[in-house]
Amino acid sequence: MIASPPVALTIAGSDPSGGAGIQADLKTFTALGVYGASIITALTAQNTQGVTGIHAVPQDFIRLQADTLAADIEVGAVKTGMLGDRATVDTVAGLLSKHDFGPVVVDPVMVATSGDVLLAPDAVGTVVKRLIPRAHLITPNLHEAAHLLGEPIATSLAEMEGQATRLRQLGPGAVLVKGGHGEGVSATDVLATADGIERFVAARIATRNTHGTGCTLSAAIAAELARGTSPINEAVRRAKAYLTDAIRSGAGYAIGRGHGPVDHLVWIRDRT
Repeated sequence: MIASPPVALTIAGSDPSGGAGIQADLKTFTALGVYGASIITALTAQNTQGVTGIHAVPQDFIRLQADTLAADIEVGAVKTGMLGDRATVDTVAGLLSKHDFGPVVVDPVMVATSGDVLLAPDAVGTVVKRLIPRAHLITPNLHEAAHLLGEPIATSLAEMEGQATRLRQLGPGAVLVKGGHGEGVSATDVLATADGIERFVAARIATRNTHGTGCTLSAAIAAELARGTSPINEAVRRAKAYLTDAIRSGAGYAIGRGHGPVDHLVWIRDRT
């Protein structure tokens, strides 16, 4: 008899192009050997070139999804992605308080790779006050970290480390400031925990296919946490190794005419 796999939950928006959002998260969970569950917060009309529309899921129905899921399935870890507006952020924060979904990874999705805004400006304060303090880890990119703090975008590792430290003072257990949007031959992420600062350095891969990389990384970390990986820096290390392979393998994809997806299934093929 096969033992039940660990369960990871994604609370995020749907991306019909499949590269980001719920679709990317579920592919990532599967690739890392974790059963994926989902609560949809918004429907988007988007492709690799941009977002043309957003339809928010009613708050009562978001709550119903969560309550129904929690009544039946034990979740080992959860990640949040696109939440869209202040009401949804507030609802999700309340659900994370109500239900024990395990460690919480918050990806504070604000802007898509295409540049389209995915979080209403008046929702940022609610993210800071209600969602971030509940997080085991938050995973902002350079622009998001600066926006959450109301500071200029970090342009050096020292500034990234400073912002990661200040974001940790907002209440999360750990902060991973991602440097993928920076410049240079390597991309460095900075992790701030109670034990201090750790840097994760990876070679920068020349590709347009970066749609959904933030979703994929946060989902991979949540999957590792659901599997029981600890401490947090080890979960981050394994998740980054997966994402690097997914970006490298997907660099030659010709899916869409904009920023294409990464290869979420690379580790599945490597195991077969």
